[in-house]
Amino acid sequence: MEQLTTNEAPTTPSPSPAPSRAQRRGARTHRWRRDTVELAAVFLSVTAADLVATTVVHGPNGPVVLAASALALIATALFHSWWSHRHRLHGPPGPEAPAAEPGDPLHDFAQTALWRVRTTVQDSPGSLARVCTAFAERQVNIVSMQSHPLPDGTVDEFFVRAPQSVTRADLAALVAAAGGHDIWTDPADAHDLVDVPTHVLALATRTALDAAELPVALRQLFGQCTIRQYPGAGGSRPAGVDGHVMRLPVPSGDLIELTRPHLPFTPTEFARAQALVELDTLLGPRVPDVRARLTLPAGADLTVRRADADDKQAALAMHGRCSPETLRRRYHGPVRDADRYLDHLLDARHGQALTVEAADGRIVALGHLMWDDDSAEVAVLVEDAWQRRGLGLDLMRRMSALALEAGVETVYAITHASNTGLISTMRRLGAPLDYQVEEGTLVITAHLAEAAEELPVPWPTRPGR
Repeated sequence: MEQLTTNEAPTTPSPSPAPSRAQRRGARTHRWRRDTVELAAVFLSVTAADLVATTVVHGPNGPVVLAASALALIATALFHSWWSHRHRLHGPPGPEAPAAEPGDPLHDFAQTALWRVRTTVQDSPGSLARVCTAFAERQVNIVSMQSHPLPDGTVDEFFVRAPQSVTRADLAALVAAAGGHDIWTDPADAHDLVDVPTHVLALATRTALDAAELPVALRQLFGQCTIRQYPGAGGSRPAGVDGHVMRLPVPSGDLIELTRPHLPFTPTEFARAQALVELDTLLGPRVPDVRARLTLPAGADLTVRRADADDKQAALAMHGRCSPETLRRRYHGPVRDADRYLDHLLDARHGQALTVEAADGRIVALGHLMWDDDSAEVAVLVEDAWQRRGLGLDLMRRMSALALEAGVETVYAITHASNTGLISTMRRLGAPLDYQVEEGTLVITAHLAEAAEELPVPWPTRPGR
């Protein structure tokens, strides 16, 4: 930051000069005149008081004059109090500010829009100041700002409030004229104005409570991006940032890959993502203990809760009680290795598994919500003896609400075109549906945003929320 300097030498205040003889003589004359005027005023007041007293005592209307004088004094005092109070509150009237006319920057700023602007500038003194000055010249207010250092420059990210007359192209032109390049702009809203450290800590808290929150936290941290996890690929691909691709190794040997086509990643963002992954690895598998009661019309009391790897044996026992046709509809073919399927489905890092548990502890239904890029796959398996009782619909509605809570607005189910039960369940979500059929396989996609108000709260209480 430049320091302002001046050539003027600092000065110290000097004592005031002593008054001269003529000044002292003038001051004495002024006091003598003031004393004379005050003495004359006293004599005048005494004369006026004597005249009023004589009139009141000896005059024919003395009491009337006295009462009228009292009322006049009271009215004068009240008026003086009111006027002093009003003057103290409002102050003297000042000149009116001129009204802003259309085209004036003040008029344009009354209607503003939030923008997110990211640009790369040289890592040299004054580069950031030039960008800020360019914004100020167009009445663009910087709400928040953060820097991402690079080896050959700095990426500056701004949240700005600009007049409605300033377009996306105008913002890019301003930044380019100030020396910025690789400019990216996008409309923002009030939710983006969260302090970055606070936002990261909140996401870390959610990740610490639930292993299934890691992909959700990464998506909320970096915006619209594609997240894929490759089992056993941790050593085959280099970790780090490669433009629009970020690779995060997991100590288990897997690799998490994030892709963001519209905006390249920075080393600062890689460090934040790596910290979340390390936190997830350090805490190990974990699922919050959340439960809800489900009472069927027949009177059976069931418990809906999150499932984890400890439920594998009970889930295998439920698979053994299901008919081959039920398993075929769920897994799109015969199940030869349910043991291997359940290892993946009950792993919280791949999504959320829900189970419906009877009073005796038996699992009678399973639901799976599995993250898939910007969407999520949903699947339901209900034991034959418990079908057509609403268990599948309850699980589907809860999983849809969990997807919306994670910022995922579309879920899809893959099944056979003859699976009328799943088709009916998806229709009862109240969300617009898309159907795609390929070689007998049906993919139903539900757009959840329009059905958000009809979906239930997944869990009555939730730890840490």
